[in-house]
This record gives sequence, structure tokens and C-alpha cells, in this order.
Amino acid sequence: MTQATHSHELAGAPTERPLICIQGLGFVGSAMAVAVADARSEHGEPCFDVIGVDLATPDGRAKVDAINGGRLPVAANDERLERALAAAHERGNLTATTDERVYERAAVTVVDVPLDVIQDNGHATVVLDDLRAAIRTLASRMPSGSLIVVETTVPPGTTEKLIVPEVAEALQERGLPPDAIGVAYSYERVMPGASYFDSIVDMPRSYAGHTAAAADACQAFLSKLIDVDAHPLTRLASTTACETAKVLENSYRATLIAFMEEWGRFAEEIGIDLHEVISTIRRRPTHSNMRRPGFGVGGYCLTKDPLLAGIGAHKFYGRTDLSFPFSTLAVEVNRAMPLVSLRKVEEMLPAGLDGATILLMGVSYREDVADTRYSPSETLVREARRHGATVQCHDPLVRYWDELQMPVERDLPPLAGIDAVIFAVPHDCYRTLDLPSWLGEARPVVLDSFDVLTPEQRSLLVRAGCQVASIGRGSHF
Repeated sequence: MTQATHSHELAGAPTERPLICIQGLGFVGSAMAVAVADARSEHGEPCFDVIGVDLATPDGRAKVDAINGGRLPVAANDERLERALAAAHERGNLTATTDERVYERAAVTVVDVPLDVIQDNGHATVVLDDLRAAIRTLASRMPSGSLIVVETTVPPGTTEKLIVPEVAEALQERGLPPDAIGVAYSYERVMPGASYFDSIVDMPRSYAGHTAAAADACQAFLSKLIDVDAHPLTRLASTTACETAKVLENSYRATLIAFMEEWGRFAEEIGIDLHEVISTIRRRPTHSNMRRPGFGVGGYCLTKDPLLAGIGAHKFYGRTDLSFPFSTLAVEVNRAMPLVSLRKVEEMLPAGLDGATILLMGVSYREDVADTRYSPSETLVREARRHGATVQCHDPLVRYWDELQMPVERDLPPLAGIDAVIFAVPHDCYRTLDLPSWLGEARPVVLDSFDVLTPEQRSLLVRAGCQVASIGRGSHF
């Protein structure tokens, strides 16, 4: 397979560079668009022209307008990503549109559309209609010799059982052979935060093609985007194996996090510091990635990906007898983790939650990012309100919490009238708080839910007369 190359215009300038389209401009797609636009030849010239494509909805148009204005459409905290976007905007090799006709000139389209896990009569499943429509759009428009690279995390079997047949059917309608457009799968490891950009270009990649030619084309594309000398690519035997790698990778991590929950309760009850215990265990190389007890698991991946293997086994292979008890339990345990913190605060407050005012420090799903999707803080806020508490929220990066439709304080709020403070997200700025000045005359109960505060900060709070507790630590720490 040879990637299609067509002369086209981007930002008003004729160019012979291959055109790469990014389908979907969310947290993965928008950063991927910048990374592809930043890819350079050995002579320092841009390798590609890039057009990000989103739906003609208010949200999609807002993302397109942001890219065309030289802004990232999602919140970020990565200077390298911002510099790369500014440079691409100035060069003119990155634009965005809602016009699907641009796919007719694409050598490669990278698919970054969302795929949510939903509950249907108590069973986890996915609705594949939007993904199917997205693929049909590409197969109906992209030129012969082009390549579709799917990055969306999907149930194992999706590429072989759904995407490839969808492409073949659309190509047949066009009078083209079923392999006229190649199909490959290569999952992303995008991590919003300070290393947002690095998590694309300086991260090992696995990939697979439905055909050998598609795999070769995917390898050629990724090799221009990623530093393959430092981070070699790994070709897997099938797209299903590659899909499974992504699902298993995230299931493994989610299960390790859930495993630490029971040890956190144990440490709290017998009066030891589990964080100290884990730190010494991590010195053993085979255990260096050991997780810690904390506030909860959030984000778009770990909260749902462990369920995808079971969904794929059922949808694509008819194997309802296959179960994944560890992965399923991990999701359930992680989903309930914020409630452990809430119960601790309830026990610390003399009158319980009803009528109490809680200040929640951190609403994003992880430190130093502004992403609130599936944040464990949302679980805590909803449950605290259900028990009659008022919750005020602070986050240094989040101005408005879309999921709860509420503003978030970015300046440190006064503690007058606050009954309890929960440190939920280990943003760097929390470790440098001037606690004596902030406390003033207030003496709220304080819960460190995720090893946010330093030992000195916790000690200072205790000396000031605050009741202090931590997730994963006995009461005297």
C-alpha cells in the first residue's frame, strides 16, 4: 500500500506534503493533531499538513475555532505542547474544520472519537453507532491507497469484526476492492499534564495492521511522529492483539490501585503509615510501580477500560460465559473510593455531614491537569450533598466544572465557616501552602486523602489544633 498524496491548500498556501486528518478533537485528538503537525524531516521541515475534524455541533465548532485561533481546545498544563501549537499555527500546517470533504485528500486519518461504556439493565456495554458512522464517513471519502489508524480504545475484536467490514462495505459501494483503504490499530498513551506532548512523541508504541501492507503504512507514519530510536515501535500479530494490549494495560493498573484499598484500611486501623511502607517496597526494582491508597480513580481510561474485554467477548465472539471478576471488581472498588474519604470526614465532624460545609481541594481527576471527566471528586460532592452538606470547591486549574455545572474557586478561599477540608488531588501548589496564614482563627478538621500534604504540613496543622487524618495512615501520623 502506498499512502495517497495529493496537492492541496492549507492556510492558503499550496503544498505537496501528505495531508493527515485527525477525526475527533478531544483530549487525545487535539494533542495528536499538534504532535503530527510538529513532526519534522531530517532537514527540519514539517513532514505533514494536518487538519483536525470534528462534528458540526456547538462543541465541535468551538474546538475547531480554538485550533484555528492557535489555542488548544482542551485545558492543558504543558509548555512544550503550547509551543508546538503556536509554531504549527504560525507555519500554517495545522488547521481544523467540520467539513468532512477534507477526508477526500487525506493520506492518513487518525480516529480519536470517544467510545463510552454504559450500563444496560445492569450490564456494561458500549454503543458502537457513532464509531460505525465515523468509520463509514472515512471509508466513503478517503482516496484509494490511504490509511485509517484507529487510536480509540475499543473492545478487543472491534477493528476486525466491525471496522474492517464497515470499510469494505463502503468501498464496495464505491466500486473499489476491500483493501483499497488500509486499516491499522495503534493505541495512544496520552497523559494530560506537564508531559502531555511527551506522552505522544516520546512514548513506546504498539501497532498492528489488518493486512501487512496496512501495518507497514502505519509503521511508516508513526516513525515520522515518534522518536523511534529511543522508543522503538512494536508490531503485534493482529489488531485484536493490539486492542487487547491497551485494555489489559489499563486493567492491570486499575486493579493494582483497587488492591491497595484494603491495605489502606488495614494501615489506618493498626496505626502505621502505608505510604512509608510502599516507599520502601518500591526500592525493589520488580515492585517499583506499586500503587498507593488514595482518594479515587478518574479520567476517561481506568474508569471504564477494565470492562471492555468482557464487552468484546460478548459482542464480537458470543462468549457470555467468559467473565473478568478481578477487572470488574477493580472498577467497583475504585468507583467507591471517594466515599471512604467522605465517611472519614463524617466521623471526624461532631454533628456529621448534615449542615456541614466542606472545602474540597482539587476537582480534576489527577494532579496538575484540568480534566474533570469521571473525576472521583464528582462522586464525593454528589454524595456529600445527598447527606445535607454544602461543598465548596477549589482547584488551581479548573475555573468551571462542566459535569456539575458549577464555578470552581481558583484563588484560595478563606476558611471562615468551613467545617472540614479534604485534600483530594495532589496539585503541586498544595504542598507549598502557607497554612498558618490561611488558617487564621479557623480550625476545621482536615483529611489528607491522597498523600497531598507534606509531613511538616500535617504536623503544623496538628500543632495548630486541627483534627487531622489521612487515607492510608494511622491517626498519629
